[in-house]
Amino acid sequence: MFKSKPHSRRDFIKFLSVSALGSTPFVSLAKSLSDNNLSNDKDLRIFIFSKHLQFLDYKIMCEAVKEIGFDGIDLTVRPNGHVLPESVAEDLPLATEVMKSFELLPNLLTTSVSDANNELDIKVIELAAQLGYNFYRPGWFRYRTDNDVQESLLIFKEKIKALAVLNKRLGISGSYQNHSGHYMGASIWDLDKILEGISPKHMGCQYDIMHSKVEGGKNWEIDFRAIRDHINTLVVKDFKWGKVNGKWRTISTQLGDGMVNFSEYFSLVKKYNINVPISLHCEYDLGGAERGGFPTIDKKEVFRRLKKDLDYIRKVWKEGS
Repeated sequence: MFKSKPHSRRDFIKFLSVSALGSTPFVSLAKSLSDNNLSNDKDLRIFIFSKHLQFLDYKIMCEAVKEIGFDGIDLTVRPNGHVLPESVAEDLPLATEVMKSFELLPNLLTTSVSDANNELDIKVIELAAQLGYNFYRPGWFRYRTDNDVQESLLIFKEKIKALAVLNKRLGISGSYQNHSGHYMGASIWDLDKILEGISPKHMGCQYDIMHSKVEGGKNWEIDFRAIRDHINTLVVKDFKWGKVNGKWRTISTQLGDGMVNFSEYFSLVKKYNINVPISLHCEYDLGGAERGGFPTIDKKEVFRRLKKDLDYIRKVWKEGS
């Protein structure tokens, strides 16, 4: 697994002493990416999932993200992430300072936090709150075959409640992603019940339209309506069903090339006044960067594909205004 290069405060100070844009090869790229950039809707805040840019150090990542046109970065703070949990005290402030230097919002984190009594988990979200982050995605809870489903739900409920209490004390919100598979929240109904009575200011749902459609099929809109009051962040990505080596599976696509009807989806987001940050996930072929690795394709092509998705979101959002 590819790991980010180490950073030091000395490196950061050196970075600040030179022109952020003039000292890198992204200047020419910036112009080509910005020529036809759609203007931001005031209600739309779009963040790129940093998993896809983990082959870049903080400075170059932030520079590229800014030039592509995102509002901020959904930073991975987890094992094999942009920031490793055990190095959070040094690296998260450093990454945050670089983001701010490029006027990117330090608002979203993706973490492996799952235990309100775990010292490292507490340290991660406590520091994130101090640095001004508003939301973090915790790790997933998985159903076990040796546990009764109802018994599992009680365990999950207690874990989520404990995290919500901790979040309230620290001043940050958890945002649990509905992920397809044998995970809590995959079918939405369980997550809705678990979040009952908990304010989304403390723990809510990071609603993922792709995973909702994978699990809900034609019924995803009912699921969305059920969970809507708990939503505090959104994930956007697309997919289609296809056969791979003779077996049916989900295949990730660029936005608009798959099965998600984004016009219909965004109309519902607006109808229910869900004005929350959006994290763009690009799980389709990025030469390995989609999995957090070093890409086998030119980095400019990675950026071009990310920008295509970003422009698609803004275009479809505006068309539904």
